[in-house]
Amino acid sequence: MDILQSYRVESVAIAVAVVAVTAGAAYFYLSKKKNGCLDPENFKDFKLVEKKQLSHNVAKFRFALPTSTSELGLPIGQHISCRGKDAAGEEVIKPYTPTTLDSDLGCFELVIKMYPQGRMSHHFREMNVGDYLSVKGPKGRFKYQVGQVRAFGMIAGGSGITPMFQVTRAILENPTDKTKVHLIYANVTYDDILLKEELDSLAKNYPDRFQIYYVLNQPPEEWNGGVGFVSKEMIKAHCPSPSADIQILRCGPPPMNKAMAAHLDDLGYTKDMQFQF
Repeated sequence: MDILQSYRVESVAIAVAVVAVTAGAAYFYLSKKKNGCLDPENFKDFKLVEKKQLSHNVAKFRFALPTSTSELGLPIGQHISCRGKDAAGEEVIKPYTPTTLDSDLGCFELVIKMYPQGRMSHHFREMNVGDYLSVKGPKGRFKYQVGQVRAFGMIAGGSGITPMFQVTRAILENPTDKTKVHLIYANVTYDDILLKEELDSLAKNYPDRFQIYYVLNQPPEEWNGGVGFVSKEMIKAHCPSPSADIQILRCGPPPMNKAMAAHLDDLGYTKDMQFQF
């Protein structure tokens, strides 16, 4: 009897150990798979395979991942750190948000506005197809789960559109996500509007879930959007009203972010209802 009982105990212990090892291996595999191609601690090099000039100072850069089925491994709304050299040859590191999602296998894309005196702008301006970009990530405080809010209001300025575009795409292209998105996008001139074709396409394809309102400081003669700077009246008209089930995201130049935070406070949006990229 003692021998039989001892055998059963040992068998149970072995079975438990096997299950634990199997579960651990599965967790490790899934964790590695989820992490994709990025490393949060170390820079990794990705080859530039296409550079497309969109305007005199904006270009789209496409970088290849290791295989055609590889995914970058970037959570929705987060960004990557890119390393390069400025005109003086000194190292510079700057954050950028890809306009692609993990569902875009085999590559990732960056839409970059290159400023005359920008240190990282110089690096991108000098890049040619075949060159490599050093990238580390993911980075960022934003975490998104389907259904966490009923609606997002978004206020973006200039290149601050990239995280908004990424989040919007992820929401709209997910058939199980019913979140609505209301975007105010501000620029100086019409030519400064980034990703306009893509944004207009999303608005056309998802009219019940995505609305966009463009604001220009120097609009063309024929213009039916907003004029000047983003005002409290514009936010009130084009963003969801303050509520526990909404959130307002903002991303733009520091002066704009500061002004928008003040506007949102005045309109009754609590700190929990606001997030700045």
